[in-house]
Amino acid sequence: MNSLLSQVLDSYGGLEHWRCFTRLSATIVTGGKFWAMKGLIQDDHPRRMRVALDREWGSVDPFGDPNWLTDFTPERVVVVARDGSVIAERAHPRTAFDGHIMTTPWEPLHRAYFNGYALWTYMTTPFVLADSDVRVVEIAPLREGDETWHGLRASFPDRIATHSREQDFYFGPDGLMRRHDYHVDVAGGFAAAQLVSEFVEVQGLRFATRRRAYQREDDLRPKIDPLMVSIDITDIELQ
Repeated sequence: MNSLLSQVLDSYGGLEHWRCFTRLSATIVTGGKFWAMKGLIQDDHPRRMRVALDREWGSVDPFGDPNWLTDFTPERVVVVARDGSVIAERAHPRTAFDGHIMTTPWEPLHRAYFNGYALWTYMTTPFVLADSDVRVVEIAPLREGDETWHGLRASFPDRIATHSREQDFYFGPDGLMRRHDYHVDVAGGFAAAQLVSEFVEVQGLRFATRRRAYQREDDLRPKIDPLMVSIDITDIELQ
């Protein structure tokens, strides 16, 4: 295993301890300008997010209607009612983004797929980087204020639905993530920089509770205006 990744995993509570759990749930509040660009209405209502830790699966509750929630896997995304009836579904959902640009309008199933893979990626990082088929190499660090942020570049396999095949992760002196860079392939591939902060410890593991995503300039600086996506996370539970 890459030595920097090994140090990072220890800072987050350790890979062995992480593997003691199979599910995570948390309350999320989402905002930002990205949703309006996609023709979607965004509110500040809290929602409950659930993800699997031993496979790629996620659910957001409620979704669109108080009685609806999502069921996401890379191969299929579904909006279901609480009685189990299917409201809408799509197999091979990634293909529905072919030809999209940043401002291409999204339908609810587009958003359900995006929410599913994005939240799963965020909540399983950095431990997903230790998967045997995720290739990780160290990259040049970033200097931010008085800190040096050491970087890892991850190349994800096709089996994982995520923003882009290659993504960069930067970690502070304490081994905790400060920034996550990627391209949003489902929205034309624009470059993004997500700033990560306000960590809490839950059941012996560390989690960021504040995420702010921006477009990224060619010189790697975040373009602070507009704020594309904000995510605030509370009430994390592990099972």
